[in-house]
Amino acid sequence: MAGERSFGEFCNWLVLYQRKPYRRMEVGGGVPPEAMSRPSPEPSRNVEVLHSIVEEYIETGEPVGSRTISRRRSGSLSAASIRNIMSDLCDDGYLAQPHTSAGRVPTEKAFRSYIASLRTRRLPQLDAERLRAEFSSADTVEERVERSSHLLTELTRNIGIAAAIPTSSQSLDQIELISLGDRRVLAVVVTCDRMVRNRVVVLDEQLKQDDLVSIRNYINREFSGWPLDRIREELGRRLETESAAYDEILSRLNLLYGKGLLDIGPAPELHMDGASYLVGLDLHLTREKMRELFHALEEKKRMLSLLDQFLEQGAGEVAVKIGLGEAHPSMRELSLIGLSVAMPAGLAAKIAVLGPMRMNYVRVMSVVFYVGQAIRQTPD
Repeated sequence: MAGERSFGEFCNWLVLYQRKPYRRMEVGGGVPPEAMSRPSPEPSRNVEVLHSIVEEYIETGEPVGSRTISRRRSGSLSAASIRNIMSDLCDDGYLAQPHTSAGRVPTEKAFRSYIASLRTRRLPQLDAERLRAEFSSADTVEERVERSSHLLTELTRNIGIAAAIPTSSQSLDQIELISLGDRRVLAVVVTCDRMVRNRVVVLDEQLKQDDLVSIRNYINREFSGWPLDRIREELGRRLETESAAYDEILSRLNLLYGKGLLDIGPAPELHMDGASYLVGLDLHLTREKMRELFHALEEKKRMLSLLDQFLEQGAGEVAVKIGLGEAHPSMRELSLIGLSVAMPAGLAAKIAVLGPMRMNYVRVMSVVFYVGQAIRQTPD
């Protein structure tokens, strides 16, 4: 739909979309599929009370009492009736009571039920215009991914994460070879998705810049538009032929190929902003555990693994994971909301918001969804 439009057309569509009715958000990961495909087995009144408790807890962070919910529901149910419902919800594992005299707090099971009931909310027009302004001036995919993490943080006040993940099917746009002296050559590889990667190759003998220009022209003429893995295969085949020994360009190219020219592996780019927002949250962590949490957030490999593990839905489907204790003990009270984005020319991107379990899910899910739609559009 929007993926077939130009970036300008998409932005116009985004503004017009704000006037349409709500629609159901596609939610996966952490939310049982059956909870999305059929009504909850509990009576609807119990579900309504449960979701009111979750919303109250998200707003205040305090255990919720029956009188609070009775007032929230404008007295449609007495406090005594709500106490009975809350008791049933406790027995079913949806609520916990931290202290005998305190109110109840929702469990992970309660949050999953609540999230499965949510629908997308249209973004305010100012936010939609902000997306248009930010992405229209980003010339490369790398810029768009990096700006995504900033936008996710600024629009949700949580940790924004964005990763550009190259694949083996990336295609060559052009290559530039520059002599650095002392037998070193800088290879600058630009792929069709506008990603730029550099590699310094150290040769056994010096090549003149004129020789490098001839090699560069040969590669760009013969292989522009080819996937990188196919280029490596074809170059290897050509260099093995007998005629290569008598071809001046190929014989010099062989010096570079033998040193790993174009062996530029898919190195993901990870951007993360807003970790400081965790400081003011009551995550029930000791000072040592909080240090462990920040240390875990600084580990690029761990964060990429987190995205891979919990964002397994198809491209464009918002995934929600409640509680990340299995990723790291210090993340037990955090949730992840994100999606995978299919980018052009063999690049995948993953964007996500990491925040407290009691975050504003409606707002965050909508922001993630629209940023995901915007990031994959090609600028005019």
